[in-house]
Amino acid sequence: MHASNHPLVIVGSGMAGVGLVRALRKLDTQRPITLVSRDSGSEYSKPLLSTGFAKGLSPESLAVRSAFDLATQLDIDVLPHTSVTTINVAQRTLLFADNRQQAYTDLVLATGAAPRVPFAIPEALTSRLFTINDLDDYHRFHTALSQINGSARVAIIGAGLVGCEFANDLHAAGHQVRIIAPEAAPLPRLLPPPLGKALGNAFVEAGIHLELGRTITELALSGNDVSIRLDNADTVTADIVLMATGLVPRIELAQRAGIHADDSGIHVDRTLQTSQPGIYALGDAACVDGVNAMYVQPLQASAKALAATLSGTPTTVSFGAWPVIVKTPLLPVVALPPLQRPARWRIEGEEHNFSALAEDKDGRLIGFALTGSCVRRKVELSRAAPALLG
Repeated sequence: MHASNHPLVIVGSGMAGVGLVRALRKLDTQRPITLVSRDSGSEYSKPLLSTGFAKGLSPESLAVRSAFDLATQLDIDVLPHTSVTTINVAQRTLLFADNRQQAYTDLVLATGAAPRVPFAIPEALTSRLFTINDLDDYHRFHTALSQINGSARVAIIGAGLVGCEFANDLHAAGHQVRIIAPEAAPLPRLLPPPLGKALGNAFVEAGIHLELGRTITELALSGNDVSIRLDNADTVTADIVLMATGLVPRIELAQRAGIHADDSGIHVDRTLQTSQPGIYALGDAACVDGVNAMYVQPLQASAKALAATLSGTPTTVSFGAWPVIVKTPLLPVVALPPLQRPARWRIEGEEHNFSALAEDKDGRLIGFALTGSCVRRKVELSRAAPALLG
């Protein structure tokens, strides 16, 4: 029987899940597809979450189309607010939290990643501490922020990609922003220290406060303020706290089904098949041939390759040398982080404008980082760098 007659179920309605449906519909307009979503199932662009406050965008305006409109446009079934509890591999069925079942021929896990929260949140602070990883999260944070009169004091815990982008965005929206992180400079996973310090300097010059090299010893409610005690005994007060302490691939559903998965994600081969036949994974949840790349371009390449495979043409995925463009207008940043520890960083530049080339022991380019006016070298260096997954 042709694949068009076989039901496909996709768990997850983020960029990976919806992107796969769109890619597949270009190749196969007939196949029955069911998209299962833990949230509203609305289609939105996740990268816009960290640029919405400066633009004054409401959560409603970020939603491109509702679950109903998505289902109509793509001729699929969308099941919003539906949690999958069990994959029955032998019977090829899913069990939902409300005890309904869903049969599948092929199953795709696009379960994404969950925010990593490194410490327990005191009960009294649950309405003041937030993570933002999807549109529902954005809605909750946006609502809380809008209830504060005037400029809010926002403490951001974490100086990685999410923390820096939201710091820039919330500052541009007129809020008082403070970043707290244990690292010595922002973006430690993307930038060598001199470039991270350049970004930190740009933030400080703009009025963003940095508490770097600091860990948190206590979080408490003090009157109407959130009180954050640091390891140097200083205390920071805030109206609201945004946790930006990293992401963890959502692997629990796969693990319960006996699918090979660990802290790096759900392990898949280059055709994105898991250790169980007929079950695939892509996006932030997937570790593709040893590489977990939580970025838009690898996700899009995965969706295109898997769509071809599911429509009858087995296709392996390749990730090119796709740099990360960091949304920090206070200082433009582009980085292609090397997969291996570089033998050296060759750094040139001054003030805020730096080029840093990561080289292996033989002097070959294996990654780069650029700030300020040097970001214009992005295309040139991307062509010279090796593919992330060739």
